[in-house]
Amino acid sequence: MKNFSLRKAAAVLLLLSAAGHVSAHALELRIPLRLNHIQVQPQTIGGTVSDARGPLPGVTVAVKGETILTTTDALGNFSINAQPGETLVFSFVGYKSAEITLGSNTSLKILLEEDVTSLQDVVVNAGYYTVKEKERTGSIAKITAKDIENQPVTHVLAAMQGRMAGVNIVQNTGTPGGGFDIIIRGLNSLRNDANAPLYIIDGVPYSSETIGSGYTSTPFPRSTSPLNSLNPESIAGIEVLKDADATAIYGSRGANGVVLITTKKGKAGKTEFQFSASQGTGRVTRFLDLMNTRQYLAMRAQAFENDNVATYPASAYDINGTWDQNRYTDWQEKLIGGTAEISDLQGTVSGGSEKTQFIMGGNYHYETTVFIGDFSYRKGGAFANLSHRSDDDRFKLNFAANYVAQNNRIPSMDMTRTARQLAPNAPALYTEDGALNWENSTWTNPLSYDLATFKARTADLIGNTFMSYALLPGLDAKMSLGYTNTQHLETRINPSTMFDPAYNLGPDNSALFVNTTNRRSWIVEPQLGYVFNLGNSKFDLLAGSSFQQNVSNQNTEYGVGFSSNNLIYNLASATFKDIVLTEETVYKYQAFFGRINYNYKGRYLLNLTGRRDGSSRFGPGNQFATFGAVGAAWVFSEEKFFKDNHLLSFGKLRGSYGSTGSDNIGDYQFLDTYTSAGGSYQGAVGLQPSRLFNPDFGWEVNKKLEAALELGFFDDRLNISAAWYRNRSSNQLTGIPLPATTGFTSIQANLNATVENTGWEFGLQTTNVKATDFKWTTSANLTLARNTLVAFPNLAGSTYANRYRIGQPLNIALVYHYTGIDPQTGLYTFEDVDGDGQITAPNDKQTVVDLNPEFYGGLQNTISYKGWTLDFLFQFVKQKNYGSSLGAPGLMSNQPVQAVNAWGQPGDSGPYQLYTSGLNQPVLNAQTRFDSSNALIVDASYIRLKNISLSYELPLRFAAKCRLTAMAQNLLTITPYDYGDPEFANAGFLPPLRIMSFGVQLSL
Repeated sequence: MKNFSLRKAAAVLLLLSAAGHVSAHALELRIPLRLNHIQVQPQTIGGTVSDARGPLPGVTVAVKGETILTTTDALGNFSINAQPGETLVFSFVGYKSAEITLGSNTSLKILLEEDVTSLQDVVVNAGYYTVKEKERTGSIAKITAKDIENQPVTHVLAAMQGRMAGVNIVQNTGTPGGGFDIIIRGLNSLRNDANAPLYIIDGVPYSSETIGSGYTSTPFPRSTSPLNSLNPESIAGIEVLKDADATAIYGSRGANGVVLITTKKGKAGKTEFQFSASQGTGRVTRFLDLMNTRQYLAMRAQAFENDNVATYPASAYDINGTWDQNRYTDWQEKLIGGTAEISDLQGTVSGGSEKTQFIMGGNYHYETTVFIGDFSYRKGGAFANLSHRSDDDRFKLNFAANYVAQNNRIPSMDMTRTARQLAPNAPALYTEDGALNWENSTWTNPLSYDLATFKARTADLIGNTFMSYALLPGLDAKMSLGYTNTQHLETRINPSTMFDPAYNLGPDNSALFVNTTNRRSWIVEPQLGYVFNLGNSKFDLLAGSSFQQNVSNQNTEYGVGFSSNNLIYNLASATFKDIVLTEETVYKYQAFFGRINYNYKGRYLLNLTGRRDGSSRFGPGNQFATFGAVGAAWVFSEEKFFKDNHLLSFGKLRGSYGSTGSDNIGDYQFLDTYTSAGGSYQGAVGLQPSRLFNPDFGWEVNKKLEAALELGFFDDRLNISAAWYRNRSSNQLTGIPLPATTGFTSIQANLNATVENTGWEFGLQTTNVKATDFKWTTSANLTLARNTLVAFPNLAGSTYANRYRIGQPLNIALVYHYTGIDPQTGLYTFEDVDGDGQITAPNDKQTVVDLNPEFYGGLQNTISYKGWTLDFLFQFVKQKNYGSSLGAPGLMSNQPVQAVNAWGQPGDSGPYQLYTSGLNQPVLNAQTRFDSSNALIVDASYIRLKNISLSYELPLRFAAKCRLTAMAQNLLTITPYDYGDPEFANAGFLPPLRIMSFGVQLSL
């Protein structure tokens, strides 16, 4: 063959192929080329192909431009004949193709990167395992770092709002460091504090219980969210597990859903430095439209006239001439209309080799409030992640740690309600010399509460180490070790300087409240996984166990009387000291879990999960329970009769059924427990019983059923999903009421009540335009949900009779039925349900109002053109909510401007009843009923431009990348709600803020 020309070789090959001796796919004949009289011989090239998680079996390896190809085996190994100078192409579904030009090296190690542009090939984290979107049998919602980075938020749950079907998130305060309420597929428990999901951060369970005592004498949301310790910028992705198939492997802990949070990891390559900085501002989104001074004084004058009072009393400072009747102050603008300043800094360094990757970084957050005064919230932290694989890829190690310190200093009282109720001609806040103005003791200066400062300091550490070792091909031994430590200290002072100087109160009247909370937990989870193939069948087996312990210490104290206010933070300096609460709780948890996954040709999928849980929260004989689920899916688009379908590119039917449970009842509830009596007898402090013994109560049970359809059209450029679910929670853990003669109000037990949640969830993802320089994608979600109390034995005879109704949701209000204003008396009127001629509670408070959202969802668009990217999300909710009642019109309290149209004389039918200065008791009684009627529960539906961001990547000529970003949160709200922000359930507190931010990100 020495002088065999290429033309002759091609002719021979064509003849052989035509004769049937050589097939196109089996062609292995190689012709050595004669180039410049140098003979180049083919040689055997081998190596391994892997991704970030390990070896990849089934990867196609081909010589570019030739028909020579092979695939990797179960350990990712391959072998192929090729020549130096040729190019090998590595391709695998769900991964970006890689090309390697051969040199003298005959052993290659290839690392493929996932291609997340194909929706069905996105890898989803299910906790103990990962699964491709295409092969997922359970209900899992996901957002990525890109979704989070485009939002000026400091709380991880804020980044999830409006982006996930079946996940309803409500911000419960606009003050810095406040929390969020999250409900996944409805309320399952009669106890409001038992509906929170399980949070898993890098494999470590994290307590969702709020931090702090909430001990305060003034109104203020005192919940400190534990998730404040997470920096959203350090998060790589968030998955929410919803149905039984996805959550049953977590057993009792997954009864209310599971939120999996994964932090960022390093990538192989050159060391990369990234720095980002942003500066923003925040303001209240909406104010109430209140009366001005003229309208307010006219209302007050009419109120006294209605009450037949000719001479204004001395205490009516607003109208009797004591206060300036020509003064007007917009108290909403003055007290809560400030501008919060928000600053963020973050820096990371990442990189590594093929075997070892790392990332480490630090962040700092600074935020002021919209209140008057020097108040701020500071948060700083550091995180690190290290991944390593041995040279033979058998041993893997991942270490992750996150530490955050928080310092929150805010006023002791939320000024929102005060700002709405103050008379518009109330005195100035300061005197001419800058001191607090008490206006001759005619009012309580609202800024006095600024001196009663609330401080909270929190330090939080989360650490996890995950190790695995390949014992045999496909057989891996794994170990996950986790640890958390939370240290929380909060103080609240009432210095004597916050009181009117006319009272002559000195430091001996000052007070200090101190709460200390320490939480520590550890978890050890050994696991064994085995993956193997039998023909066209693939089996993925998992067995493991979990050992966990949580220890919580809480101590609440207060002291009164100090020699000086300079010593007020020193509890030892107090004249009188008392311990309100000293408590230590230990929670131990043990479980064994397993999973069997069967995959036939990627077409028929079966997933079986089970868990045996043991909890220290139950008495002997009831400490263990078994939970499990089955999930199945049929990818019908893989069937032969769909292969030539050019319209439908993907189709899957899936369903699941199973049970999870709950032990979320608190510690030691089944035991006889005693607390300190507080007083002493003959020098000894006694004990008093605090809980009755009941070892018989056991686990709540939540049975979940789901069916879903997922479709992809036009090569997955249009993806639609629809899911129906039904969850039934029974054997409710709650307090069974007892007669007062027993000395106890209730005893912990299982109540034979059943709560059902049903609903539909819809998802839509489209790639509208995909060109070289221009791309436009859209995603939307919609949830229609219904919560129902299906069964409650002897409800009418229980103490819950005036709280729940069978056939109605748990989150209801039983109110009076408002029937309008009596045109003759000018009083609000209500339905006399029991027909006794009187309007009384609870007999006439029988109108049921559903406070659950009727539906909710979001619509997101991402448009990119060259270096520009525009991303915006509309969130929408259909719901009812309480309006804001500022008391009876005519009292010394401002009112909505609509109250000018009040009843004035017989025959009128205005929206407000007649005014009173407080002397007309029938009017006051009617107002009290009005505030507890369906008249005050109004349409609070809204469409909100939840988030919008515009970024531009500068076209730099050197290796660095620079991106400029402008972001806004809660920018625009369309709503019929007239009482402030419609999202917030309690209109008396500060709502979420409108935030606008500008930032820069630099990568080197």
